[in-house]
Amino acid sequence: MKAPLKLWLVRHGETTYSASKRVAGWSDPPLTDTGRNQAESLRPVIDGRQFEGVWSSDLQRAVESARLAMGEPRTDRRLRECDFGALEGCSYEEADSTYGEVFRDFRDFEAPEGESHEGFRRRVHDFVNSLEPGRHLLFVHGGVIRVLTQDLGLDRFIPTGSLVGLDWAAQEVLFVREPGNTGTTD
Repeated sequence: MKAPLKLWLVRHGETTYSASKRVAGWSDPPLTDTGRNQAESLRPVIDGRQFEGVWSSDLQRAVESARLAMGEPRTDRRLRECDFGALEGCSYEEADSTYGEVFRDFRDFEAPEGESHEGFRRRVHDFVNSLEPGRHLLFVHGGVIRVLTQDLGLDRFIPTGSLVGLDWAAQEVLFVREPGNTGTTD
């Protein structure tokens, strides 16, 4: 039996790119006021919970979200969003007209001049599989959450400012809390 490992995954708050519907893999646009409010609104949900570790992507939109919601995280590059290469900064519409199926399916792709889905998945799973048993809080990106939940029955992009709980050992989604939704958490 696998040791218990629960992941609380926070998608960073809204950024200037997400507000203007632009692709922001390894680009690092700042949080908007809405994004900062989204992160701060998670504080009451997270306060008082015990975590073995609080982690964040090293990109500032995730680090700032962590600081606003919880405090100072430990950063790890493996938690970065997918490197979308030549698609970085493109509007969703531009990217969708050429790579629409890639973004909808979010499997088996290689971003032009960027990262392959398999490389991205391996990088994220490498981080998760290195964690000690217990509950961990991770401030990450939409693609990171999707690559972790795709095979668990949650195969869609999660809005900015959302919180998703996983039981990694049991390979199940525990909860999804989106902005404006006060759903329960474990």
